[in-house]
Amino acid sequence: MVSEKKLKMVKEIGEEMEKYPVLGIINMFKMPARQLHEIRNKLRGKAVIKMVKKRMIRIALEKSSAKNMKVLEDYIQGEPALIFTEMDPFRLARIIEESRSRAPAKEGDTAPKDIIVRAGPTSLTPGPVIGELQRVKIPAMVEGEKIAIKEDTVIAKKGEEVGKETAAILSKLGIEPMEITLNILAVWENGAIYTKDILFVPMEEYIDRIKQAGLAALNLSIRVNYFTPENIPLLLSRAYQEALSLSSQANIITPETVGGLLARADAQAQSLLKAAEK
Repeated sequence: MVSEKKLKMVKEIGEEMEKYPVLGIINMFKMPARQLHEIRNKLRGKAVIKMVKKRMIRIALEKSSAKNMKVLEDYIQGEPALIFTEMDPFRLARIIEESRSRAPAKEGDTAPKDIIVRAGPTSLTPGPVIGELQRVKIPAMVEGEKIAIKEDTVIAKKGEEVGKETAAILSKLGIEPMEITLNILAVWENGAIYTKDILFVPMEEYIDRIKQAGLAALNLSIRVNYFTPENIPLLLSRAYQEALSLSSQANIITPETVGGLLARADAQAQSLLKAAEK
């Protein structure tokens, strides 16, 4: 039995779905409050984020009559939230991508890339911390009144889980290796579903893909002799070269072939002369 309070929540979500043309599913698991506050500020007036329980989201999606809206159920995970906006989904993704911020690593976090402690002086004073550095295999020494790192050291590789001691020493060194941003899993717009692997493709990669597609289309049109304004100069050039080669092979004299034909005749004459001299 769904309580009156929950029914009211489902109704409010449904009204937001009708109001906004774009709806996204977010996983808020391990989202620090400070970073969430900063992202909300950047999205103020552009998007609305609502923290909603999984069951309430599912009920609201099932009640929706919008095309493919129910598909978003497949992307609910972790600690879900909804984001409503009138922006283009890819524009929304760009804003979220630009709002990335740094954060300390905590025990159990997954390294987003190789975490490297660079060689050089630190702000740490000699003491028990030297032992802590050694336990995570960071070579250190005392220089004056401070501890210095002897050489660049990878203490967690990309994809590895950050251990308790590693997290503690990174905190003491002031290294914030984690990248925090909204974890959008999927976005719905007019029946289309865009997943995060599509939304967050770098703009440069899209441009490269368009260029590659254009080049492939141009090559195909030339191979099948399909005329377009873009390939006509290339097709004419190819036809000219083929006609020139054919006329030269057939010994047809034209202003374009006469030079080549005379050169070939001269070469043949020189070859015959050398053969006769033997």
